[in-house]
Amino acid sequence: MPGHDPAAVPDAVLDVTPEVTVKTRRMNTRWMNTRSAWLLWALVLLLIPRAVDAQGLTYSKGQTISPAYEGWEKNADGSYNLVFGYLNRNWDEEVNIPVGPDNQFSPGSTDQGQPTRFLPNRNRNTFSVRVSADFEDGRELVWTLRIRGETNRAHASLAPDYFIDNIVIMSENGSISAGFTDARLRGNTPPVAELEGRTERRARVGEPVTLVMKASDDGIPGGSGFLFPSGSILTDDGQLNLEAALRRQPMLIVPGKVNGLHVSWFVYRGPGKVTFDPLQIEVWEDTRPYSNSPWSLGWVNPEPPEDGRWVVRATFHEPGTYVLRGLVDDGGLSVYHDVTIEVTPLT
Repeated sequence: MPGHDPAAVPDAVLDVTPEVTVKTRRMNTRWMNTRSAWLLWALVLLLIPRAVDAQGLTYSKGQTISPAYEGWEKNADGSYNLVFGYLNRNWDEEVNIPVGPDNQFSPGSTDQGQPTRFLPNRNRNTFSVRVSADFEDGRELVWTLRIRGETNRAHASLAPDYFIDNIVIMSENGSISAGFTDARLRGNTPPVAELEGRTERRARVGEPVTLVMKASDDGIPGGSGFLFPSGSILTDDGQLNLEAALRRQPMLIVPGKVNGLHVSWFVYRGPGKVTFDPLQIEVWEDTRPYSNSPWSLGWVNPEPPEDGRWVVRATFHEPGTYVLRGLVDDGGLSVYHDVTIEVTPLT
């Protein structure tokens, strides 16, 4: 699989180290007197910031975003798909960057269907740009993002080491182990998805919009439907042993992911907050234990609806033009449908 940096031309070193939580333990007074305990506590306070700095901090908000060129696919008609994603260095903050000088492609049209709402952390294979068969080796399509005084660019080309196929995509998603494949996995196809209703709609602030996606899958890659490491980080009663989890060293280059069909809606473009009912599964790599994410330890893939229809209600809190994306994912491969909604004030 291609071994490339997520940001083609980064202006800063990428840091995707999981957030560090520092925990103190109650001192046993049978082994030390009060004065020595206070001295030790003062020493801890002095040392903790330096230790965390040495490992690299992570942040919930206020950081920058780098575009990522994931690679290229060849279509049956000879054209190519240039596939992009991004890294948002924030663990909580969703950032809006409208198409324009701070979010643009070149050469050609500045708008190539890229997101304007950037979800936290790593988002792989978010969208693709189709180019013609005469897009020669040596040509480039450049995605530029500017935020908080920093400019980052992703340069897309047909360089041979950037070729990707379904096996590479599943591997980099964490759905299958890197370097492992068999005839069954090679036969995996994306889910089949059908959007019910129109792709362009109107709504008012505070009034829910119903979204229905019908989906099915071939059952590949399949798996256990939940994600736990081989070495237990759970207590005997099934609770997370946080101390053991923090000591555990990463085993994979990319986070492991739970396989299984699911549908999730999120804001792809739009200026304001949108509330989804029921709460939607995260589509970004949230690796924090027991998050609502397929990349999270302890997450269990929910059973699909009996009729194969996922029904969601979206409520908008601000007027504007929104693009909501319904992602249909089997763990390894995914497809999506977009719905554009023009939201007007309630009065």
